[in-house]
Amino acid sequence: MRQFIKDWTLPIAMITGALTHQWVSRLSFLTPSLLFVMLLLTFCKISFKDIRFHPAQAWLLLIQLAGSIGLYYLILPFDPVIAQAAMLCLLMPTATAAAVITGMLGGNVGFLTTYVLFCNVAVAVAAPVYFSLTGMHGEITFMQSVWYICRKVFPILILPLFVAIALRYGMPKAHKALLGIPKMAFYLWVAALTVVTGTTVNFMLNRDSPDYRIETGLFVTSLILCCLQFAAGRRIGKHYGDPVSSGQGLGQKNTILGIWMAQTYLHPLTALAPAGYILWQNILNARQLYKKGKKRDN
Repeated sequence: MRQFIKDWTLPIAMITGALTHQWVSRLSFLTPSLLFVMLLLTFCKISFKDIRFHPAQAWLLLIQLAGSIGLYYLILPFDPVIAQAAMLCLLMPTATAAAVITGMLGGNVGFLTTYVLFCNVAVAVAAPVYFSLTGMHGEITFMQSVWYICRKVFPILILPLFVAIALRYGMPKAHKALLGIPKMAFYLWVAALTVVTGTTVNFMLNRDSPDYRIETGLFVTSLILCCLQFAAGRRIGKHYGDPVSSGQGLGQKNTILGIWMAQTYLHPLTALAPAGYILWQNILNARQLYKKGKKRDN
């Protein structure tokens, strides 16, 4: 029974959030704290002496940073909401759980863990500027908008890194204690997924005039960009002899952070894109794990 619940955690969390959306949506204020602690636990596992920058990581960052803003302006003349969603699907940093899947697929866990660090720092710098360019905060100037978003994003993406460093070198016992609860990040992830799903469903059900054309477009956009990013990452990684690590680094996203960003800084409907991305990336991961297991059995 325990194994069944673990295997079906993703749909259980999402279904729970959807069914209890009226109540769990009231807990949306907890999402930033949950994200902070999840990243803190991830960064505590990183040995900063072993951090090495790899050329493949530069290409992955280039696709995320240049590709996201480029795609936004490419789609903007046709539909601003889908343009924001496309930007978000590329800009979202790599999921902290990607290292686990990478290890199961035979990739380089050290490469992926290092990229999670670089990626979060890069997104923390780029996101305030990119979100301000969308003009969602038209009542204030561009620089005021950048500063406003910086104050919200930096504590979630950057502060956990400094806290992890301080704990490692200043409070080793506390650092060791955090490493002693490896499953905590998993439980926090489940809680955060439940809350953001409930918040998204609550918003959809309480809209005055639903637009199913845009909603369908958002789900299709997330599907296309999910497949393209996994494929592009693997293509880059293949050139350097490790397609798995680069594929997971570019394709597997921190969708909970993406949903929170959408609900906080972009058009609320754009949250449907990272919500759909959750489904697509897990289908692709399940397919990869199935093929890996079948190859091992043979």
